[in-house]
Amino acid sequence: MPEPGYAVAAVLVSAAVTWALRALPFAVLAPLRASATVRHLSTRMPAGVMVILVVYCLRDLSVSSVGALAPLSALAATIGLHLWRRNALLSILGGTAVHVVLVSAVLPR
Repeated sequence: MPEPGYAVAAVLVSAAVTWALRALPFAVLAPLRASATVRHLSTRMPAGVMVILVVYCLRDLSVSSVGALAPLSALAATIGLHLWRRNALLSILGGTAVHVVLVSAVLPR
């Protein structure tokens, strides 16, 4: 049976490592907030990430099949909502709703 001091030391080391791992990102990011590069990336990255996700999701889609109607309609709804309202949350939720309705209720399986 291990000594009680060993268990206390293990708990203290675990707590210290956990605290350090949670605090480290905040300590590292604090100086980066004033960086011009980070400001540039913060304005460009969201659109870039969305383009990558769209390409990834639609890469195997056969446009000539009936199954392409749901994702393409959802994409059109998402783009239309975003151009209309400029609200990312509304656009994503609206596009998701269009896709779910078409896949579950309208399009045959």
